[in-house]
Amino acid sequence: MEFTVLEESKTRLVFKLKDETHTFCNALKHALQQVDGVYIATYKIDHPLVGVPEFLIETKGVEPRAAIKKALKSLKKQATDFKKEVSKL
Repeated sequence: MEFTVLEESKTRLVFKLKDETHTFCNALKHALQQVDGVYIATYKIDHPLVGVPEFLIETKGVEPRAAIKKALKSLKKQATDFKKEVSKL
């Protein structure tokens, strides 16, 4: 995964995630929407086969990069919990 920043300010971050698909992007978008202070978290992929996901995050009271870190921690915890549950089967 390659993280490329296109635009950044204290309350807005636009970035691309090369080599990612809707699977990870939807999970990240949902996790970002759960972070306090994030009021817009969305992404687009211009072409379904060769497009690169482009995210937009807008916040109030939290820096966008801090929000991404919180969202990724949440996703990591969910993946760990899921792995534990599957191993019980």
